[in-house]
Amino acid sequence: MPTVDVVNLNNDKVGTVELADAVFGAEVNEHLLYEAVRWEQACQRRGTAKTKTRHEVAGSGKKLWRQKGTGRARMGSIRSPLWRHGGTVHGPVPRDYSYRLPRKMQLGALRSALSAKLRDGELKVVEAFGFAEPKTRLVRSALERLESGKTVLLVDNSGDRNVALGSRNLPGVTLLPTREVTVYALLRHQQVLMSKAAAEKLSEALQ
Repeated sequence: MPTVDVVNLNNDKVGTVELADAVFGAEVNEHLLYEAVRWEQACQRRGTAKTKTRHEVAGSGKKLWRQKGTGRARMGSIRSPLWRHGGTVHGPVPRDYSYRLPRKMQLGALRSALSAKLRDGELKVVEAFGFAEPKTRLVRSALERLESGKTVLLVDNSGDRNVALGSRNLPGVTLLPTREVTVYALLRHQQVLMSKAAAEKLSEALQ
């Protein structure tokens, strides 16, 4: 079992915590990480791209000239795709890009992401996120003491209103409970700061 140092908001070591080897010490499967991120991004796509066909663009339906006798090519409508301002052939239409990823792959990718963050020194376990007031400056100063990067993922299950209000205005800082932690959220942030209770919860739930 990997043993991780537990620090307080002043970045002073106050203890250690043992985490499950199957969750935080697993082999990192990069292909599984790719598949999980691709799946999450596909599910987030709105799929609203749309072009108009010849039946939807504006324009008269009148035949432009008679079929024969003019010497020109026959033409039935100004809305033809061959003409400027005409309809589009085989253009995009609204669609759902989401698909199903097997749950075993989702959990395996989450274990790989957590293990990669711990391996690369980008995951810290904090004793607790406790602030006296819901102030942005308090959260910012705590993150500076913890030597966090430009993008930080805070994982906390306490539901503390001061933490939520103090962190929501900081650019690059995201607060999530353990049940909403995803592979994409872990990988898109430089640093992951996790409360001790949240780390133990993930260690137990993902085994």
